[in-house]
Amino acid sequence: MKIPHLTAVAALVLAAGCSASEAGTNGRDGTGAPEATVRISASGDRVRPDQGVTVTVSGGTLTSVSGVPGGFNADRTSWKTTWTLKPGASYTVTATARNPKGKVTAVTRTFRTSRAARTLGIASVTPAAGAKVGVGMPIIVDFTGPVANRANVEKALEVRAAKGDEGVWSWVSDRRVVYRTHTYWHPHQAIGFTAHLAGVRAAKDTYGVRDVRRSFTIGASNITVANAKTHYMTVNHDGTVKKFKISAGKGDRPDTITTNGIHLTREKERVTTMRATCQGQPGCDDYTEQVHLAVRITWGGEYVHQSVNQYYYLGRQNASHGCVRTTPEGARYFFDISQLGDIVDVTGTTRRFADEPYADDWKFWTVSWNRWLAGSALH
Repeated sequence: MKIPHLTAVAALVLAAGCSASEAGTNGRDGTGAPEATVRISASGDRVRPDQGVTVTVSGGTLTSVSGVPGGFNADRTSWKTTWTLKPGASYTVTATARNPKGKVTAVTRTFRTSRAARTLGIASVTPAAGAKVGVGMPIIVDFTGPVANRANVEKALEVRAAKGDEGVWSWVSDRRVVYRTHTYWHPHQAIGFTAHLAGVRAAKDTYGVRDVRRSFTIGASNITVANAKTHYMTVNHDGTVKKFKISAGKGDRPDTITTNGIHLTREKERVTTMRATCQGQPGCDDYTEQVHLAVRITWGGEYVHQSVNQYYYLGRQNASHGCVRTTPEGARYFFDISQLGDIVDVTGTTRRFADEPYADDWKFWTVSWNRWLAGSALH
């Protein structure tokens, strides 16, 4: 989404007026038509970077503007920068216009933007540059400081999907914003993300100072439904559907019920050690066991993994400590195709994933679209 970020430039245009250099020659050009008059809003050495530049013309149409990226209005009587300007930087803008008789007027203006008293940057972007991820993968942006003017920053965040998928940013905190599509991404496409942060006013006297760009790829469509009532999971891999026996959380205590809802795969390990320390809780057994072909789906410790023996329960009964256990064949298949951000929808349990207390769990698909929109500063 590409949304110009300019405010209050009209006042600057009026204040700038029309200097002799802007107007060109104030007389006529010999054809009976006055020359076009060009005005450039920015001047001097203290231009606010978040207000950008506006170019207008009277008595003609604009033919070109160079120096910074921008766009014309429908009748080419005005032009404005697409994004904000870098703080503490020098710019030269040249604008040309033509009057109705074809006479060309050119105006050049050099100016400098104000420096930022305080700066805002991006601490991290997930997924990493060049990653191949699943169709449920969000874009998670963490900032180096709190963002007070969320709308200003959100306007500067651009996402381009090769297949035209669209989504919305939603603020999780004053330092984190997350982009989620309305429906899952189309598989096998390139995604480009640009934070046009340079010059964005994020808070009083606080500006972004540089843009950040990332690109990544949506890989195969892996959508798994694990049903704790039927004791089977169905794996849809780019339209190829396979079904495997499972055993979910046994539910003898609330923390052994597998969480219900749409999860995202986080990481995978060929062998991982799982431990539980009950600290005297009744009905709880301490255990330490090595688990093979483990794909994490919650930060609280739930995985899809190969059953540690106890194959009898698969397809029959829930007997795990909260994970989704499956057959060696099912675990191998699921492990091999898994990538960051795949969908694992657990159904048939009473413990809601959305209610879990772990702050870093990716619960973004447990939120309705209307609630997601409510977290945007622009919707």
